[in-house]
Amino acid sequence: MKLHEHIQRHMNLVSRYGPAGIEVNGMNHARPLILAPGFIHADWIAGPEQLTPESLAPLWPLDPRVVLVGATGVAVAGLKSLRSFLATRQVALEVMDLGAACRTYNVLAQEERQVVALLFPS
Repeated sequence: MKLHEHIQRHMNLVSRYGPAGIEVNGMNHARPLILAPGFIHADWIAGPEQLTPESLAPLWPLDPRVVLVGATGVAVAGLKSLRSFLATRQVALEVMDLGAACRTYNVLAQEERQVVALLFPS
């Protein structure tokens, strides 16, 4: 699904997502990635079931206030310990399907919020 026409070069925005991956500013990513307005990290874990406090180490220099997890079929109950861990750092965790996470990320990034998206294409 195509999300927007205009690409802001100074900010990472999702321009499209689907079975082939996630397109950020015209570049396709077929593997899971960490996405923030000024940061992309694609050499990361294989799936959301591998999310642990240790796997979130690349996020801390970004000082996020909101972390979005976007994937198909993520078990929210399985992320309860991760939610508790993030709460101790005063970071909100929102889990949703991939499309909703991409759209929500774009809105929050354009509002200049401290958002990081953990995106897991199928």
